[in-house]
Amino acid sequence: MIDGLRLAFTTLTVLPIRGGRVDRATARVAMSVAPAVGAVLGLVLGGLLWLLREAQAPTLVAAGVTVAAAGLLTRGMHLDGLADTVDALGSYRRGDEALAVMKKADIGPFGVAAIAVTMLIQAGALTGVSAGAVVVAWAAGRLAIPVACRRGVPAARPDGLGALVAGTVPVPVAVIGAILVAGAAIAATPDRPWQGPAAVVAAGAVVVLLVRHSVRRFHGITGDVLGAAVEVATTVALVGLSLG
Repeated sequence: MIDGLRLAFTTLTVLPIRGGRVDRATARVAMSVAPAVGAVLGLVLGGLLWLLREAQAPTLVAAGVTVAAAGLLTRGMHLDGLADTVDALGSYRRGDEALAVMKKADIGPFGVAAIAVTMLIQAGALTGVSAGAVVVAWAAGRLAIPVACRRGVPAARPDGLGALVAGTVPVPVAVIGAILVAGAAIAATPDRPWQGPAAVVAAGAVVVLLVRHSVRRFHGITGDVLGAAVEVATTVALVGLSLG
């Protein structure tokens, strides 16, 4: 359990935590607790957004700085995965040919556009949500990880992060994580108690579709697909929480 928690924080954040054992057992724990790591990130980012608003920073500036901080706190890893995944999907290739596109060091036009649009939407949504909603959105974003790593989802390659984590999370664990995040989301939209859970459900549904499409195109998931799932889920959750 301790090694799994360490792996979760060292993989998903820039926190200088000493690593421990790395194998499929610790990966199962790490991927299962990913939403909790997202909640911790959300607390930091929500606090930053609140401080900037209290300092009377322009609304869009506060939102933009918060999105930039989110990238720094995760080394931009998920954004990189988003770009690589979109480039591979945009190539209209399948299997190993698509994976070769994903592994290229450079980022293509699809990837650049995906990062720009995602960060723009996230910043726009952050102009209209509470600090509590930020916690929910980042937890919902990391909920994408146990959903994508649930049993029955294969790895696209025999090595790499995808091979380590794919299929490690029992389906009931992923379901429990979704229920907990959706339940916590009620507090983020007290005037509309259905809105927070609906945003979380929508984010999860999009992740399921993305994973299914990735399995069809790449024959499994990779670390890049996980990064893409995180960014897409976070964005969908933020949009859902910002409505109204």
